[in-house]
Formats: sequence, structure tokens, C-alpha cells
Amino acid sequence: MGRSSVRVRRVYEPPEDEDGMRVLVDRLWPRGVSKAKAAIGTWPKDVTPSNELRSWYHQDPGSRYDDFVDRYRTELADPAHTAAVGELLALLREGGPVTLVTAVKDVPRSHVPVLVEHLEHELARP
Repeated sequence: MGRSSVRVRRVYEPPEDEDGMRVLVDRLWPRGVSKAKAAIGTWPKDVTPSNELRSWYHQDPGSRYDDFVDRYRTELADPAHTAAVGELLALLREGGPVTLVTAVKDVPRSHVPVLVEHLEHELARP
């Protein structure tokens, strides 16, 4: 990806030196994890799905994922999210490793792959 590499890890895994900047990409702080143990460098809540979208999706994740992806992509393009996305892009452009950290159990069917794809797309733009 562009000038930097993005890793994705669950917050319950111990931090590693290769993580670089650890960015929490969940709206809520993960249960049972102290701030010291999580070793989070930044927590841009506005890169996460809105509370309304998150609640809607969790009512029926089995059948709503495709619609969730579309709605989250729309949110990422709105002004409330673009500043936070810009902060993440700036970190990635600095060139060091960036690790997106999440507490979600099913990472592949969460907001995280959508966010990674969005960041990659933005980094590839001239």
C-alpha cells in the first residue's frame, strides 16, 4: 500500500515492536483492556461507523453486511469522517508501520476491511 504498510490486529493480542503506531478503530473502548496494555497511540473515533449504523448492522449482521459496507463507505466520504480519515492518511504517508487495532471478533465481516480499502484507495490517488 503506497508508502506505508497497514497491519490489522485484535486489541487482545499483545503489542509487537513491528506494530508501529497503533490506532484503535472502534467507536467504543474494548472491554477488559487497560489503556496501558492496549498501547494505543491514537483513537480517531470518527473513522468508525456511526452509532446508528453500528446498531443497525448488529441487529442482523448475517444479512446486512453488503448494505453495511455501502453505508459505511458513504459515511467515510462525509465531512464528519474526512478529517479523521485525513489524520490516518497522514500517519500512513509518514512511512512507518501503522496497525489498526480492533476488538471485533469477526474482523473480515466488520468495518475494518472497508476502512483499509478506503485508505488504500485514498493513498493511491495522485
